[in-house]
Amino acid sequence: MAGESKGIETPLVDGLSQAQTWLEGNSDLLVQYGVNIISAILILFIGNIVAKAIANSVAKMLDKKKMDKAVVEFLHGIVRYTLFVIVLIAALSRIGVQTASVVAVIGAAGLAIGLALQGSLSNFAAGVLIVAFRPFKSGDYVEVSGVAGSVEAIQIFQTVLKTPDNKMVVVPNSGVIGSPITNYSRHDTRRVDLMIGVSYSSDLKLTKQVIRETLEKDPRILKDPDITIGVVALADSSVNFVVRPWCNTADYWDVYFDSTQAIKEALDAAGIEIPFPQMDVHLNKVDA
Repeated sequence: MAGESKGIETPLVDGLSQAQTWLEGNSDLLVQYGVNIISAILILFIGNIVAKAIANSVAKMLDKKKMDKAVVEFLHGIVRYTLFVIVLIAALSRIGVQTASVVAVIGAAGLAIGLALQGSLSNFAAGVLIVAFRPFKSGDYVEVSGVAGSVEAIQIFQTVLKTPDNKMVVVPNSGVIGSPITNYSRHDTRRVDLMIGVSYSSDLKLTKQVIRETLEKDPRILKDPDITIGVVALADSSVNFVVRPWCNTADYWDVYFDSTQAIKEALDAAGIEIPFPQMDVHLNKVDA
């Protein structure tokens, strides 16, 4: 038994002796690699903090210049990710990876990823176009790709909208550029379009006068341009008036709702009927 135990311990002792010898012979190399790895980790950690700080500083500087919030967020993202790539390359070069090889690998990977993610790259390019030509800015109420809402942010790949019922809608930037853009907030004034139908027996001149007098009482309705009121159609059950006052963009919906109610009440007070759809039925008596 003693012989067997001695036979087992001998290879173990030899292995430990060889490991100790290897460590003693390569201690300088291990220290160097350890220092490089720790340095690379520190570069990543500190570099990421510095990249965030620089990106935030750029964003604050742009904010002080009263630049649009959506544009600021877009540029903030580009600066941050660009600096992070530089920090990553520096960390890899610290552990002995050749920078030229890293750039070549990143270029090849970028080409492969670009072919696989053509949609994402088109979204990025579209985001650059949105920032450059600025068809809308943060806070504008727009309609793009069939979605209407207020612009929350223009990000690298998508535009974020908030609908009137408080839903968040993310629209790819390529979809924004590739579709008609309706910006309801670009101009200071807007025209309110109303359709008012009255009975065929109504006095049309009196109707027009009542509508105009009702709208002119509202101080939110602008004097210039003038209010447009005219007969637009002789419909099946009514004579339809088109009513088009102008107001400030911020007052649009309040004027729309209040004007509709005020016109209805004024026409009722004047005895002018607003008809509902109806059908006349004629009965003919046939002799036996």
